[in-house]
Amino acid sequence: MLYHICNSYYIQFVVKYVPSSIETPHTLYRFKCIDLDGNGILTTNEMQFFYEEQLHRMECMAQEPVLFEDILCQMIDMIGPENETYFTLRDLKKCKLSGNIFNILFNLNKFMAFETRDPFLIRQERENPTLTEWDRFAHREYIRLSMEEDGEDASNGSGDVWDESLEAPF
Repeated sequence: MLYHICNSYYIQFVVKYVPSSIETPHTLYRFKCIDLDGNGILTTNEMQFFYEEQLHRMECMAQEPVLFEDILCQMIDMIGPENETYFTLRDLKKCKLSGNIFNILFNLNKFMAFETRDPFLIRQERENPTLTEWDRFAHREYIRLSMEEDGEDASNGSGDVWDESLEAPF
């Protein structure tokens, strides 16, 4: 059985679910989706147009809304554009974190995850922006498991208590 999907649903699917970290043609496609006037720059007004939908979704889900001005400051800090009044495709391509811009504007779940992320992860992203999310996850798990193993070793070292007689005290 062959299913058909209309173009607008396909676009929504691609924008929401294809990983934002994938470079070019997806970055170009998403850029063109936001660039409403087709002038090659993403202005504050264009980004705010898409962010308004996110605000509406937040309100529907009884989430505390995040002001666009606050998000815009975060996006500017994240991308570091040549001109702080707009983003170009070149600005987005030179930054490994540009996928977050698209998540903020298109995908509420990923946006909320971005807003509530762990400060440790933020520091990791800044220290080594070339690592993928998988690399960061593997590193975190390695550290966590190492700490658990160290804790088990310490508790095994204090086994003297268990070597004593297990006779009832009565």
